[in-house]
Amino acid sequence: MTTHIERLIRQLDDSTGPSYDARAELIGIGSDAIPAIIDGLPSLGGFGQLTAIEVFEEVGDPHCGPALIGLLKSDDPTVREWAAMALASLDIDGAVEPLRRAYRACLERATPPDWSEPDGIRWALTELGARSPVVPPLTARLRATAEDDAPGWPSAHVTEIINDLADHAQVILCSQFWRVGADGTYGVSGTGLDWELDWTAPWEHLVEESRTWSLLEASEAPAGGNIFVAPTWIDRTDLYPER
Repeated sequence: MTTHIERLIRQLDDSTGPSYDARAELIGIGSDAIPAIIDGLPSLGGFGQLTAIEVFEEVGDPHCGPALIGLLKSDDPTVREWAAMALASLDIDGAVEPLRRAYRACLERATPPDWSEPDGIRWALTELGARSPVVPPLTARLRATAEDDAPGWPSAHVTEIINDLADHAQVILCSQFWRVGADGTYGVSGTGLDWELDWTAPWEHLVEESRTWSLLEASEAPAGGNIFVAPTWIDRTDLYPER
């Protein structure tokens, strides 16, 4: 069995097809495969490590926690992001401080806060209770008017939400619009606006720039009672975290 598991682990790097079968078989083996996967992580490339992270999450064995923490120092930003999110989804003890260090490392590398890796780490810290997003009263109240399973806020309130967030010194990174129908929930194509913030600018400038662009985006977004908006935003402390 040990030799068989080792062969499956080597196949995790093969993106042409074998990795998917190996992933499924390793998940089926379960916790018995976890020690060998942990041992084999250093020999895997980025694709293989990402697939291994998927196995860790599906098996749900907390013994993979130290290995996931180690992957936060990977040279591959996607591996770092997935490892961070897996630490949160598996509720790994002792993950908060390594995640905070990983987030500070993102900022020190000048990774824009709206990129995928820092967004994933913020999500992980929030899930673990180590980060509390600022939700202004009006935004919280408007959210309460939506269905419990709605993907955000009714789009009729998008202008109020954007202004409320900006008035409370929050920088809006993006807004995803969703259409909810009887057959499911679907993302609505963007408005075509392509905007970037200058992260070297003062915080107050970032707040107002994000307000301006978000309002313009909202003015061109689809409308209707079945359209919802899910904005993503950050607080000053996300850009200037305490050490």
